[in-house]
Amino acid sequence: MKQRIFSGIQPSGNLHLGNYLGAIKNWVKLQDEYDSIFCVVDLHAITVPQDPEELRKKTIEVAKIYLASGIDPQKSSIFIQSHIPEHSELAWILNTITKISELEKMTQFKDKSQKEGREGTSMGLFDYPVLMAADILLYDTEIVPVGEDQLQHIEITRDLAKRFNTKFGETFIIPKHFVKEEGMRIMGLDDPTKKMSKSAKSEYNYIALTDSEEIIRKKIKKAVTDSGSEIVYQDEKPALKNLINIYSLLSDKTPEDIEKLYAGKGYADFKSDLADVVVNFLKPLQERMNQINDQEVLDILRSGAQKVQPIATAKLAEVKNKVGFIA
Repeated sequence: MKQRIFSGIQPSGNLHLGNYLGAIKNWVKLQDEYDSIFCVVDLHAITVPQDPEELRKKTIEVAKIYLASGIDPQKSSIFIQSHIPEHSELAWILNTITKISELEKMTQFKDKSQKEGREGTSMGLFDYPVLMAADILLYDTEIVPVGEDQLQHIEITRDLAKRFNTKFGETFIIPKHFVKEEGMRIMGLDDPTKKMSKSAKSEYNYIALTDSEEIIRKKIKKAVTDSGSEIVYQDEKPALKNLINIYSLLSDKTPEDIEKLYAGKGYADFKSDLADVVVNFLKPLQERMNQINDQEVLDILRSGAQKVQPIATAKLAEVKNKVGFIA
């Protein structure tokens, strides 16, 4: 029996190279080793305001990116989170054993609520980690491939699983995180101190997976660099280190290879070639996306939901019985 993994991405904003290198690229490799469940997490997306038509469009787009990147519906289950109502129902039950003080400590909530102001922050955003815990625990997930910004959420998931098991008897598997080191921290092109973000205010923060060649070249040309002109992979040059990481992960050249390749050359040569690397990677991905029609995607998503539904149904029935609900 293969171990099971679960992960997902919100259908909001523009999926970018950081999402691909930090998550999707790893999922493609992991699906051969694990029983893999990948979700488009639309319930999480509505924790902040969404335009309904845009949400529908982005949900299909994210699924197309999954498929075009190499996630195989014959190997993995791919579905839309809201198609399995057990996610929401389990989240409510887990809410009853979650402490407000635990959720108030969540770094992502603190960061986002500071931006929006506490008065304008939704309960959904506050409760986001509990829904994420439900996503994971519902499927007896053993491994969760995540970026390091989600590690705190995995810890609360583990805590809730242990707490429920202690109170009601062994029910949930205690999941572990999986973080791939070099892909987990793709930083913003405009600010190497912050992660590349699809919710960034400036479009020059990220390279979207759907960006045109012209836009890609413009964004890389404008990407911030460090003082000096030598192409070196050093912590003291975080902007350049980030660009070298992107080059390395898309070209399969090591950072040391790239340093040697650009010995004696400057930023202009390096950025021009980096743009070529990004364009040459994204063009085939975009072509594959364009070959997938919406109905085909919906059929795959609905089939994926049918495949995982029995797991969700059985786990929620077990949970309801443990807490004392009458079937």
